[in-house]
Amino acid sequence: MINTDSKNLSKSNGDKEGDDIDLMALLLVLLRGWKVVVFFAVLGLLIGILYSRYVNPTFKSDALIQIEENSQGIAALGESISELVGSEASKAQTEAELIRSRMILEPVVNLLHLRIQLTDPNVGYIDKIKNDRTDTQINTAEGVSLDTESGQVQISQFNVSQAYLNQNFTLTRSATGFVLTNGFDEFKGQIGQPHKFKGVDGQIHITVNDLPATDYPINIIKQSVKATTDAVNESLSVVEKGKQTGIIQLSMTGANQQQVTSVLNEIVLSYVNQNQSRGSEETTKTLTFMETQIPTLKKRLEESEAIFNEFRKKYGTIDVGKEAELLLGENSQIDAQLNELKLKKADLTTYYTEEHPLVIQINEQLAVLNNRKQEIDNTIAGLPEIQREFLKLSEDTAINREIYLTLLKNYEQLKIVKAGQIGFARIIDLPISTFKAIAPKKLQIMILAMLLGTMLGAMLVLLKNLLRNVVKDPERLEAKTGIPVIATIPRSPLLSRLSKNKKSADRMLAHVDHNSLSYEAIKSLRTNLMFGMPKEGLTAQSAKVILITGESPGVGKSFIVANLSEVFAQLNKKILVIDADMRLGGLHNMFNMSQYDGLADYLMQDHSRLNQVDNIQKDNIQKGNAVSNLGIADFIHPTAMDCIDFIPRGKHPHNPASLLMNDNFGQLMAELKSQYDYIIIDSPPVLAASDAMVLGQYADKVLMVTRYDDSIEGQLVYAVKQMTKSNIQVDGIILNDVQQGLMSKYSYHYNYAYGNNQ
Repeated sequence: MINTDSKNLSKSNGDKEGDDIDLMALLLVLLRGWKVVVFFAVLGLLIGILYSRYVNPTFKSDALIQIEENSQGIAALGESISELVGSEASKAQTEAELIRSRMILEPVVNLLHLRIQLTDPNVGYIDKIKNDRTDTQINTAEGVSLDTESGQVQISQFNVSQAYLNQNFTLTRSATGFVLTNGFDEFKGQIGQPHKFKGVDGQIHITVNDLPATDYPINIIKQSVKATTDAVNESLSVVEKGKQTGIIQLSMTGANQQQVTSVLNEIVLSYVNQNQSRGSEETTKTLTFMETQIPTLKKRLEESEAIFNEFRKKYGTIDVGKEAELLLGENSQIDAQLNELKLKKADLTTYYTEEHPLVIQINEQLAVLNNRKQEIDNTIAGLPEIQREFLKLSEDTAINREIYLTLLKNYEQLKIVKAGQIGFARIIDLPISTFKAIAPKKLQIMILAMLLGTMLGAMLVLLKNLLRNVVKDPERLEAKTGIPVIATIPRSPLLSRLSKNKKSADRMLAHVDHNSLSYEAIKSLRTNLMFGMPKEGLTAQSAKVILITGESPGVGKSFIVANLSEVFAQLNKKILVIDADMRLGGLHNMFNMSQYDGLADYLMQDHSRLNQVDNIQKDNIQKGNAVSNLGIADFIHPTAMDCIDFIPRGKHPHNPASLLMNDNFGQLMAELKSQYDYIIIDSPPVLAASDAMVLGQYADKVLMVTRYDDSIEGQLVYAVKQMTKSNIQVDGIILNDVQQGLMSKYSYHYNYAYGNNQ
């Protein structure tokens, strides 16, 4: 049980440590690519600055409107008038949508000439960035104006036929006036005068009040109503402030504070006027109906009064009996009710049909009253003829007077109502100009652009690391290749600075940076090789051959070979350096020597000697001449350093690999081993040529050089496999040009300089 828990705990700790290492490795990848990250951060910041200057400032205006649930004007005059006119409820959300409709916006568009769009084509991208902002048009009831660097544009009228809508015209001042063209038609006119032109696609009405200097073009477009109202809606915001508050907030944004405030102000006024018109519409219809009925009722009353007066003059005053008086009173009341119901019915039928419930209800009441009236009329029919006639004329006169006075009273009341009606929307705040830009928020844009640039740089660094897994971790290399990393050579800052100077040819650490960590690392490599070599007693009089190669060009093989030979020479050992890279070898530059009279020359001359023996040996003997060939000593050159000899690569041959595979190279190596203590060979890269596989047959130690943070890990692994397939055992890997710093997780692979650093 204890063992199981221990294993689980160990596994858990191991997983946690692995996660920490992965996160640390990810962080180190970003830190190592800090230059890329900083570059993109600065680039993002620069783009943010340019964008914030390129975009015109945006201004905003606000207004508030209160929407009441119903109109209070009619109810204040009494219940009877309220019943006549009725009430209408309105929701703030519905009104908000109504404000955005063309019914409200189109009058504003026409009033301020918003369909006319002026632009200055002479303002380019650089001008926008340089000036930080550009002028935009101003729309007023008088026309449209635009300021330019060469003067002002003023247009008071521009109407075109349907075919010319949304087409771009160019307006230019000429010596005699102006020229208007769209690329096909060209019209000429006078400034300050209205003109009517007839083009291919229709008519154009335009009045130009002012233009910039001569030959300064201005673009002018007449938009369609829908395009203009859509553009206004894009910059207009209409929302209810809070929930069920009835307060509508209108906001409008644009590039010109004066323009925004003016347009929003007209929108508010247009909506309120429309709202007030809708609120009084019902009252207006009722008054119109009453105005048509009053003259008719007055005439009817006058006629009934005239007939009644004539009857009284003819027969004198008649004393109606008690029963007749009662019947007359009841009949009069019924007639008054009938007339009132007929009036209400006439009013309702202006809005509703005969099938409406209210109309049906009134019809039923009329039927009941008519039945009762018929019963009274039958009773009265039994009275004497004169009394019956008096009753009828008196009744008609009273009824007509009552109807006329009632309608006249209501008419006068409704006139008062209409005068005081204000609708159910009222303005709380009209828009005002603050001249304070709400956008672009330059600081936020620059910070955001810099952050986006940083993120992009980080993504590129991570992507590069993912796609190009470079050599960095010695332990990882050992795990991948199975070959030990026997040396990590730090970068020499002094030598790096000298390398930038093309005139400085000396690359020997002993001469330029002998107290550096790089030089100490080369010495450590020498020690490692010496203890790993076969003992001298076992192979007496035989040099130790060290082959140094790499997976690809540019890993620093020549640097390692030259400096390693120098530290071996410090032991008073006789050293031979061979540049076996007969294609692109540059080891002669390290020793400041010529590349000629080298290995390739020797091997090719050796072949030519064999041909000479076969072909012209007899001729030479007959002439008394001997066949002359240069010996190996003629191709070995002493260097400026004691105990070090050098064989350069020689002239570039056509078949370097074939020359190395010839038996003559084996004989050469056998002869050289007897003359030197150490032979260090610089070979071509494994992945570039097969020479290293041939040279490895003669080496006691084969070392693979790779460059830190530059060589591809997969290429190195493949190069080792290629050597293994050729039965060449790679004895060690040299990690060259390792850079030390806080960003390097593996900086502990450095050695410390110990001693005099002066």
